[in-house]
Amino acid sequence: MIDFEACFSSVPENSVLILDNAIPLGAYSNIDMSSQHAIRKNLKLSDPHTCQKFIDQEMSRLRASVVYGGYLEKRNLYLGNINFQSGEDLRNIHLGIDFWTKVGTKVVAPLPGQVHSFKNNTQRGDYGPTIILSHRLKNFSFFTLYGHLSVESLNGLYKGKRFEKGDILGALGSSDINVNYAPHLHFQVIMDLEGNEGDYPGVCSQKDLQFYKKNCPDPNCILKMN
Repeated sequence: MIDFEACFSSVPENSVLILDNAIPLGAYSNIDMSSQHAIRKNLKLSDPHTCQKFIDQEMSRLRASVVYGGYLEKRNLYLGNINFQSGEDLRNIHLGIDFWTKVGTKVVAPLPGQVHSFKNNTQRGDYGPTIILSHRLKNFSFFTLYGHLSVESLNGLYKGKRFEKGDILGALGSSDINVNYAPHLHFQVIMDLEGNEGDYPGVCSQKDLQFYKKNCPDPNCILKMN
């Protein structure tokens, strides 16, 4: 498999914004939404209202407009949803980076690409409206996924539609649209979509972690948020 991190090591180190360009990088802050942190704070983050309250408190405490994080973070956010449970096998390890902010915030393409597929994934706990872009760099291909968008974000899309870096992809959806989550963008890098269209697992179990860690490398290689 292509060494994604090595390929992006030659890309300029400036951070790449993925939300409205009017929000400066200094207004972003990293937060902890791990199971360990939630248990310590007695937070039931699987409830969207509790999750939103926690996010609002963190944004206020950090004086941030956007709070983000979550790559390979083990979370209790998915507890109580049978779609994340198969017998004793619990999918609770997050494979992308989440950006939590206001409903309607614009989402922009972090690098050039074209529409591979799109879909409104309406099952509870899923992505809601989702866009997947395909990209090519140094003679290898990969994909980026944008989940929890507004329904309007899918209007006018077609396979092959081109987006340049900084073009508006869509906007963040509300909790009723993004299927029971506080408003946020789920951003994920995928090397092999395994035949999926408009959807791909964004959470995995411990037993499948090594595969997904390779197939879904750290999105921060592109964004360089740190």
